Amino acid sequence: MGSTVGLVVRVMPTGVDVDMKTLAEKAREAMPKDAKLRGMQVRDIAFGLKALLISVHIPDTGGLQEQVEKALQGVPHVESVEVIDTTLVQ
Repeated sequence: MGSTVGLVVRVMPTGVDVDMKTLAEKAREAMPKDAKLRGMQVRDIAFGLKALLISVHIPDTGGLQEQVEKALQGVPHVESVEVIDTTLVQ
């Protein structure tokens, strides 16, 4: 039986004028097929800038975390992608 890894990924948009709802939809569409989206949340950062936090479960296999990061980096209007939390899910 394989293990599952839980990730929380912070996606920063290119600016304050980016529509976060559209960004979330595009991020959902970009997820690799083995990644299971668990939730999304928009958080205020500062001066009108917001971040999209994405919770994802992935199988504990080599390279899938990097695939998730690269897929999200390819979404239009994404400035940066950072995994801010990783945990093993039972």
